Amino acid sequence: MTQLNYEPIDEATLADSNMPPIAETELVPTPVRMTTTALEFKLVAKCSTTRARASVLSLPHADVLTPVFMPVGTQGTLKGISTKQLEDLDCRIMLGNTYHLGNRPGEEVMKEMGGLHKFQNWNRALLTDSGGFQMVSLLKFARVTEEGVLFESPHDGSEMLLTPEKSVEIQNGIGADILMQLDDVISSTVTGKRVEEAMYRSIRWLDRCIMAHGRATDQNIFAIIQGGLDADLRTICVREMVKRNTPGYAIGGLSGGEAKDAFWRTVAHTAPLLPENKPIYCMGVGFAIDLVVCTALGVDMFDCVYPTRTARFGTALTDAGNMQLKHSKYATDLQPIDADCPCMTCRTYSRAYLHSILGQETVVCHLLSIHNVAYQLRLMTRMRDAIIADEFPAFVRTFMSTMFAHSPYPQWIVDSMRSVNVELNPNPHGITSAER
Repeated sequence: MTQLNYEPIDEATLADSNMPPIAETELVPTPVRMTTTALEFKLVAKCSTTRARASVLSLPHADVLTPVFMPVGTQGTLKGISTKQLEDLDCRIMLGNTYHLGNRPGEEVMKEMGGLHKFQNWNRALLTDSGGFQMVSLLKFARVTEEGVLFESPHDGSEMLLTPEKSVEIQNGIGADILMQLDDVISSTVTGKRVEEAMYRSIRWLDRCIMAHGRATDQNIFAIIQGGLDADLRTICVREMVKRNTPGYAIGGLSGGEAKDAFWRTVAHTAPLLPENKPIYCMGVGFAIDLVVCTALGVDMFDCVYPTRTARFGTALTDAGNMQLKHSKYATDLQPIDADCPCMTCRTYSRAYLHSILGQETVVCHLLSIHNVAYQLRLMTRMRDAIIADEFPAFVRTFMSTMFAHSPYPQWIVDSMRSVNVELNPNPHGITSAER
């Protein structure tokens, strides 16, 4: 396996680095403001009731219609789906994982091949993460310093340092239409001084990412808003990030185990603070309910591994909830997963067939992945059409009534929709304080 080309460091090197301790007066340095963009964000329609909006995000490799769900291709491919099949589903943007691509095939191979688009034969848009989250989440030892993320190599145990500059260098080599800044990633359940520290460090690291960015004319850096679940810190972070004038902004640090009530309130607080003429991306969000709620709160872009990951466990996504095809009741069910879904799986195979090969044939993971990605993409298209027709509140009411036809509404969903002037249809099962 090709290793990430980071230089090993030791404590002495770190101590002698040109990154002195940050004084209180230097928490936020003079902004490094971007003046070049490689995207155009055109508003098509706004919901007259909620904050939902439909737009066209024109990137170097594709015009992306928002709101949009972006499937995650960790190593240049979605699990069980080819790029041709993604094109057939009219997917216009997908994600690549900087950490994994930097390891295999490696940044030098990426450069030689002319970037990830050519390497994976994908002619539409790409977004890459910064690599920082994987450094923290996948390795058994990781420590954040002002210089970067200090981590233990999975290959030989040596200490490696991923800096903002190195993250941007790798992403420049990958060649994605959108690259993410390296931010100081912490769990959404962390509280106290560490949250403030991570927020301010993410601002400083954005400046370093901008200065290191060598392809501003054909790649776009997005800033990542941090601050945990603290509204005041989120406000400070937005104020400072907006000064940097990046082409788009992401709401980071969520979908990490926080309560749903805290999740939606953080999104509802943050999204309206961001510029209306820039795309807003909520990172790591992929549950259908969350997509509908966050779209109503003003978010344009989403990503998650959920559709393909849950497919590997025999789960199909539908408006009525998750369909667990391993259950015996599907053994003689000759209906498709969803009669209204135009995907190849629903047009070709029955629930009974899929049930019969679960656990026996790997092709079932492929078939369910196609359906689940198709479902997510179609959900976004349906929301977009409703926004353009100014019928989005009605869409939300119908969607929630269908999803919770046999169970009570969670209180957080009722509250989140009321915050944008949508009263859900009466539910005979009432309301519950449960998360789902």
